[in-house]
Amino acid sequence: WVLHNWSDDDCIKILKNCKKAISGKGKGGKVIIIDVVINENQDEHEMTEVKLLLDVVMMTSLNGKERNEKEWKQLFLQAGFKSYKIFPAFGFRSLIELYP
Repeated sequence: WVLHNWSDDDCIKILKNCKKAISGKGKGGKVIIIDVVINENQDEHEMTEVKLLLDVVMMTSLNGKERNEKEWKQLFLQAGFKSYKIFPAFGFRSLIELYP
């Protein structure tokens, strides 16, 4: 639960380093992220509200932000990942798997 602390540019740098680290390990590697994924269409109203309030906190205190799936996808593609899966699993946080 770290990437929401960082700007898009910093997240791309972090993810590129993660990709480099798993690419040398052979097939089957993946990056696992636990972070917020804003999904106003599927989340209950109260859940969306919590995520958006957290977004305001991240923007004002750390220059970070909470992201929706489209924003996450752009980061993943720019960092060189080919595919990903998102599992809403931990309350307002989701488990995200990235594949090179």
